[in-house]
Amino acid sequence: MQRRGRDSGISQSLGKPLTKRVKESRVLLVGAGGIGCEVLKNLVCCGFGSKQSGLDSAAPDVRSGPAATAFRQPGIVVIDLDTIDLSNLNRQFLFRKQHIKKPKAFVAKETASQFNPSVNIEAHHASIFDSKYNVNFFEGFDLVFNALDNLAARRHVNKMCLAADVPLIESGTTGFNGQVQAIKKGVTECYDCNPKPVQKSFPICTIRSTPSQPIHCIVWAKSYLFPELFGTSEEDSTDVGVTESDNAEEVAKLKVEAEALKSVRRMMGKSEFAQEVFDKVFQDDIERLKSMTEMWQSRTPPESLRYEALKAEMDADIIKRGQALATQDQATWSLHDNLAVFCYSLDTLSSRAQSGEPVIEFDKDDKDTLDFVASAANLRSHAFGIPLHSEWEIKQMAGNIIPAIATSNALTASLCVMEAFKIMRSQPQEQNGLSKPTANNNLPTTTQTAISGKVEPTLGGAKMVFLNSRSTERMITTQGLVAPRPECPVCSPVYAKLAVAADSSATLQELVLLLQEKVGYDEFSITTDAGVIYDPDLEDNLPKQLTEYASAAHGNSFITVTDESDEAKVDLALSLTVTPTTSGGAATLDIIPQHISLPLKPQKAAEADGAVDGDADSAPVPASAGAKRKRDAEEEVESAKKRAKAGKAEVQEIDDDGVINLEDD
Repeated sequence: MQRRGRDSGISQSLGKPLTKRVKESRVLLVGAGGIGCEVLKNLVCCGFGSKQSGLDSAAPDVRSGPAATAFRQPGIVVIDLDTIDLSNLNRQFLFRKQHIKKPKAFVAKETASQFNPSVNIEAHHASIFDSKYNVNFFEGFDLVFNALDNLAARRHVNKMCLAADVPLIESGTTGFNGQVQAIKKGVTECYDCNPKPVQKSFPICTIRSTPSQPIHCIVWAKSYLFPELFGTSEEDSTDVGVTESDNAEEVAKLKVEAEALKSVRRMMGKSEFAQEVFDKVFQDDIERLKSMTEMWQSRTPPESLRYEALKAEMDADIIKRGQALATQDQATWSLHDNLAVFCYSLDTLSSRAQSGEPVIEFDKDDKDTLDFVASAANLRSHAFGIPLHSEWEIKQMAGNIIPAIATSNALTASLCVMEAFKIMRSQPQEQNGLSKPTANNNLPTTTQTAISGKVEPTLGGAKMVFLNSRSTERMITTQGLVAPRPECPVCSPVYAKLAVAADSSATLQELVLLLQEKVGYDEFSITTDAGVIYDPDLEDNLPKQLTEYASAAHGNSFITVTDESDEAKVDLALSLTVTPTTSGGAATLDIIPQHISLPLKPQKAAEADGAVDGDADSAPVPASAGAKRKRDAEEEVESAKKRAKAGKAEVQEIDDDGVINLEDD
């Protein structure tokens, strides 16, 4: 009776045809965090994937390829690599205290199943980068939801959905703001059509010699001092980098300084370890900086700190005092308090390092590492006359955190499912007569339905939706879907599959011949993640077996073929598909689909039509790795100018759980 009532309410809202399609759908949810929990709850309550398996339970598949002809079990697949942390409980409502340290995906499935037991949920505690989640895997879904917290994973899922030709709903929040974006190959712009902000870094001399802001001291403690003592060297850090404004002589001295700190690290475990570290970084190094008088002509010089003098002014045991103070993370510690916490955290981290944890990485949710970074940053701030901050404030700055708002996640997740309804409503039951070009450069903005012949809005009227806390009159605003950017290196290529037999010994030479015969290439280059493996001037690799390169591209990476001729066509991106062992003379190497049509690259098409070059919107496509190796100097200079113009657009990157993402892949 309860289930009949649920189905009745959904049918009245959506209509029986869409309700049936929702129940027969198979969707993928990547991420089970703040937004992911809310999306999963909404999908379950709306009956996504609730059709029970049976001979007649599979809905007609609107896509082509191997996955379209095989039976697909309706349901929801959830993939998440993380485990549940205490800090998740204030906004990820599917989790409780007893679930801490358990995989998010498994617990989310267990809890969400109680809302609607008829829904088939499949949980994977794994990374979306795993090779098993290849293009064939993505082809098995009607829709994919992104609820991720990092740029690299978002870009990866975006590319896999483009290759599988599956609609993607991208979402994110930051504080009270949020956004939802529908993405479909050839119909809308993809996630990478707009440039994303690169990771913010600071000049090394500012961080190590002349800090003027609290963040400078925090980065120094997080990316220099902590790794030098307990992790890897600053040379591997992306927070600190050498810039043109840095003094070369000073940079050389800083490297010598870092080497000296490594010798102090060898004293770990001895009773005088804390004093040696303190004297090195807060006395000796600061005295050296202070002696460089020309550096302090226009700014106040720092004051060094002395361990013995500060410790003599403290009555209680310094380690016990630090342990007690570490629990008071919202209080601003005094100079002596920071010394106590510094010594306590050094003692704790040293014990961890000596008990079999040779490399310790900073994690804002790792209390020991946070205690060290907070106290060290405050001690340095005091030396340079910079205001001190509480550990809570330092945690926010060190982790690039904007406090997550549970209601923002809930609103954004509901908008995701609303857009999903529109997309599913727009998918025709059959492909009869449906226009389906081979590349996104010539796809119409409307879709003709096969049944009625009416012109329907793109993706069923889906929009880009935004939560905007600045507007008190209308918090939810929309924007029409934008067409793909023709020069986008991610969605402009034509995606296909390179089918390789499991027992194949095919060589790169055979792939080159296959591309010449099947696609009609003349001059072209082939690129993998490792770089260019073939072009007209690089033929040394032709005798090598494809397995040497295909192993790197197996599953979820791509082999990119770039046309080098004057009439250049768009790139061809091949995903590797391993087929069963060959028999009966079957081909060991093939490209799927059998017929591939590559349109000209946008700038070449414009030249053929006699268009006047000079508009930034028709700027040449930036060459991929190894492409256009024979382009002359004039074209290279002109292309660089246009790329510089096109690169001025500023895009805000929003992440789940309130993180402003500063990563680059």
